[in-house]
Amino acid sequence: GGMAGALSEVLGEVLVAADGEEVAVSALAARGVSLVGLYFGCSLGGPCAQLGASLAAFYGRFRGEAAAAGGQRLEIVFVSAEQEQQQWQEAVRAMPWLALPFADKHRKLKLWNKYRVSNIPSLIFIDASTGKVVCRNGLLVIRDDPEGLEFPWGPKPFSEVVAGPLLRNNGQTLDSNALEGSHVGVYFSAHWCPPCRSLTRVLVESYRKIKEAGQKFEILFVSADRSEDSFKQYFSEMPWVAVPYADEARRSRLNRLYGIQGIPTLIVLDSKGDVITRQGRVEVLNDIECREFPWHPKPVLELTDSNAVQLNEGPCLVLFVDSEDDGESEAAKQLIQPIAEKIIAKYKAKEEEAPLLFFVAGEDDMTDSLRDYTNLPEAAPLLTILDMSARAKYVMDVEEITPEIVEAFVSDFLADKLKPEPI
Repeated sequence: GGMAGALSEVLGEVLVAADGEEVAVSALAARGVSLVGLYFGCSLGGPCAQLGASLAAFYGRFRGEAAAAGGQRLEIVFVSAEQEQQQWQEAVRAMPWLALPFADKHRKLKLWNKYRVSNIPSLIFIDASTGKVVCRNGLLVIRDDPEGLEFPWGPKPFSEVVAGPLLRNNGQTLDSNALEGSHVGVYFSAHWCPPCRSLTRVLVESYRKIKEAGQKFEILFVSADRSEDSFKQYFSEMPWVAVPYADEARRSRLNRLYGIQGIPTLIVLDSKGDVITRQGRVEVLNDIECREFPWHPKPVLELTDSNAVQLNEGPCLVLFVDSEDDGESEAAKQLIQPIAEKIIAKYKAKEEEAPLLFFVAGEDDMTDSLRDYTNLPEAAPLLTILDMSARAKYVMDVEEITPEIVEAFVSDFLADKLKPEPI
């Protein structure tokens, strides 16, 4: 129970050290480890090798100071994308930290999914006593805080991270506390990125509509432009506020706070600064009239061209229905909704993201191509769980789909009792 329990739920019982020695996960507590960095990477080449070197230097410095202070505090665990045992072994031999055993492939995949790792290298810090994510963007931590002075790098409130002057594009400045009491869209974007530019055009209209409807709403542009000039040019099209380009530290802290993996990203906050949705981009494109603002997440989504990108974020339950019949997708939604709500609530109580997204899919070109791509039978209704990153699918083809069937299917999936078929 207690600490060892939460951590072994994530990592299993045993890790391996560089010399091949096994280390019991339960022994980490005794060494004074309070934070674990999950390092997702490959062993060879490029960005992973560069990161490996700077991470090793950071780890060495940090371990040295911590040992002097009488406890280890930080451990790093390598979760490898390596398929070849030989290469994996060479990589691990060169690392000063621990690794997930090569043979534990199933757990490795579960970790990639659980933390929705979309690119490598990635470093995610978790609390050793609860297993909860402390910081999704560890790479920025070691870049911004090379001495480890801000350990353990937990999330700070938005108002604290954003504190300081903000700009309008007419050169006027205002203090960040002007955002208090408003919903805020934190907009990570850059002019060099075409999807960003097209989202900005839509967002300008959305912003106007929301303001005209009398809602308290502000957008904060956090630039990823490559120069002050291109920032100025891009910002000149925007009617909202921005973090000054020169304040690189504050831009980086905001990226870190929300674990930004790619742009454009629009994170919508409530008036207290808590996240309502990380999917602002999908919401804005799906709701041109902004009728659903501020876009509280819906437990079950109808699959569309614009939200289909979420299928890549992790395992998704997709119930395919025959949409010739008008009431069919509404009925399907009603069927899944209580089950989705129950799961979302259960994980929210643990402060974790739900392990599944829920969709109802009708019949259109997008759904057809999804069925083709995942090699699904033509049947409708068809109950599936699709896990794109693991290239795995789970299919339930029954005449009639009842709440009991869905509930059993989901709980078997979460308990690892279903047999995956390849996509």
